Amino acid sequence: MSRSTFTFFSLIIAFGILFAGCGQPEPDKSFDEFTFSDTDLAQVHDLAGDASSAAMSSGSVLREDNDYTNPSVLSVAASGSTTMTDSTAVTPDKEKQAQYDALRTVVVDNGGNIYRVNNPFLNVRKNMDVSSALVVRLNQGDILTVLDVPSAEWAKVKLANGDEGYVAFRYLAKLTTEEKLPQEKKQFEGKYYVDYQFLNIRKDPSTQSEKVGELPGQSILKPISMNGEWARVAFDGKEGYVSTQYLKQFQPVFLVRQDDYTLPILQYFGDDAASISSLQKQVASLKAAGKKIVTLKMLYDTVLSQETRDARVSPGTVVLTVTGVNAKNIRSVSDALEAAGVSATLFIQTKDIGLSGITEKMVLNLMANGNDLQSGGHTGDDLRSQTDSQVMLELGQSKKLIQDLTRKEVYAIAYPKGGVNDRVMQQAAAIGYLFGISQSPDSRFSRSQFLRLPTLLVSSGMSPEDVLKLVK
Repeated sequence: MSRSTFTFFSLIIAFGILFAGCGQPEPDKSFDEFTFSDTDLAQVHDLAGDASSAAMSSGSVLREDNDYTNPSVLSVAASGSTTMTDSTAVTPDKEKQAQYDALRTVVVDNGGNIYRVNNPFLNVRKNMDVSSALVVRLNQGDILTVLDVPSAEWAKVKLANGDEGYVAFRYLAKLTTEEKLPQEKKQFEGKYYVDYQFLNIRKDPSTQSEKVGELPGQSILKPISMNGEWARVAFDGKEGYVSTQYLKQFQPVFLVRQDDYTLPILQYFGDDAASISSLQKQVASLKAAGKKIVTLKMLYDTVLSQETRDARVSPGTVVLTVTGVNAKNIRSVSDALEAAGVSATLFIQTKDIGLSGITEKMVLNLMANGNDLQSGGHTGDDLRSQTDSQVMLELGQSKKLIQDLTRKEVYAIAYPKGGVNDRVMQQAAAIGYLFGISQSPDSRFSRSQFLRLPTLLVSSGMSPEDVLKLVK
């Protein structure tokens, strides 16, 4: 993050604290309302500009795409429209695609021992030697199959393209689910490895007994029996004893991933004025029933956390989203959310970003009130009727415009008019989206459905009781 970006968001926080501290808040309100005036916005830009100048004078280099006052964004806002042309360059985000593809991978146990790289990088060698020829370098999160574990130090693996090689076993994590974890651990019960350069095998359980063999360091073994300081082991068709002092229990690092989720995602339509006007009463009904209203960012954070630790969605959680947010309905949507005292994930149609539509000040107000801004496409047209290049442009430009304004990751797309198929999802993955919002009615989904998340549609005429039934 550049110094100017840090300063900018520090200013946002400072303004939020200032506004929140003015006057005594009503005791029954759990939602702080922030409003940026034109004067406040001008001060933010002036101070951010001063920070940029200071950073430049101190020798820091500010990349144009990391500066909040990005000329490309300001020119869009000044013109009052964001018309895209076929000449606009959109580059697939291969790094983000690889990361999100790994997150969408469901643990499938076909007896194939699925593992994931649990280190920033991992070298695949031709043989079990650090000086052996390099086959390929893998990145953290890459999935592979372990074919054999000849020692606690090395594992023979098979890559997605069919290539084979050897990797350091300690940098792998075995993918499993909570349900399968006990069964997975049972496979390694009673297994140990030699935690020393070598280990003598004695004829009898005594250091004075005759040496009859030797186990190399990192050897994996399963003792016939263990009795205090000595373990009876089999070797070369015979038996002997080894000191348990140099044995350590052998099992891989387990990465317990949640593959299946139960999480109601409510979808309101920005243009459905009747349902938006009913939002306050419906949210009140949900809160009275003990439901926790969150944005889609909660699921995003949970999924990322599950890559390193056990994290779960709390029972009773409901995600609130509004799709098709444009210049005509953004004020009514914002007012409804403020009146209800909740935040939501808003999917914005970026063609309306500009001085005559969705202004920068509106975006800042929405963010300050805790709303999560994601892509609703650019034009709002059904993506299924477009060519691959048009879909790429539509998804790529809308993602970039919102990221340039919010300085936050845009990770989700609400397919306009619910228009999604396998081809559209492939384009969304290539651009670097983790989630895609569809209109399939359900509260349950798996990782493989992240680009086609089911939602519960809230339509006109639904009562608070109807909405409560949807999420149960």
